[in-house]
Amino acid sequence: MQAYGVKGIPLINKGDDPAKAIINGLDESKITLEDGDIVVVTEKIVAKAEGRLISLREVNPSENAVEIAEKTGKDPRLVELILKESRKVLRYGKNFLIVETHHGFVCANAGIDQSNVPQGYAKLLPRSPDSSAASIRRSLEKAMGKRLGVVIADSFGRPFRRGSVGVAIGASGVITLWDRRGEKDIYGKELQVTRVAIADCIASTATLLLGDADEEIPVVVIKGLNFLGDGEAKDLLRTREEDIFR
Repeated sequence: MQAYGVKGIPLINKGDDPAKAIINGLDESKITLEDGDIVVVTEKIVAKAEGRLISLREVNPSENAVEIAEKTGKDPRLVELILKESRKVLRYGKNFLIVETHHGFVCANAGIDQSNVPQGYAKLLPRSPDSSAASIRRSLEKAMGKRLGVVIADSFGRPFRRGSVGVAIGASGVITLWDRRGEKDIYGKELQVTRVAIADCIASTATLLLGDADEEIPVVVIKGLNFLGDGEAKDLLRTREEDIFR
């Protein structure tokens, strides 16, 4: 396996075409896509292209948002955005809210980010990351004439370990969940529960190169894997009944 960072992609604005920007970046980075390659895209450029950059001056916080802001120490306007992007608030404390987003993600602050955006703005997650991944994949495949996979990556914390890791919030053209139940281990015993979150593994690999602080590298191309398929990132979500942390 090889992973290559794609440079030369300018800051993305509302209405820009992420696939076109990626193609230009590939040319500048002298990276050629081949059949089976997987293109990992940071969610920031997708969200910005979709116009998910919100001015806090345009946000009027509700009474509920103000109350939670007082308990968390967060800007009540930011809390209002978090509430609007959430199905349910699961926990909150000093400077954080753990929520279930409308996508079904369980994460801090509904994935809303204020890094690498102008002062006084907040960036929401893409509206439908799986659909966005599919659109980018189709455009890249048409332009390159190759069979490709696309993963949209973000950084999430975890309830049982410190630090954030890259996760797939959107995917198209890849196997996202590798079900190995029924296979035999080295002693011939049948695997009972093993399923591998391939799309998350791919996202985490790319996160080692993705420029989270400065966005110098917003796209990574991974070569040498054999994981093209028809999965979506939503295949990775646990149901509420399965999730012992909720």
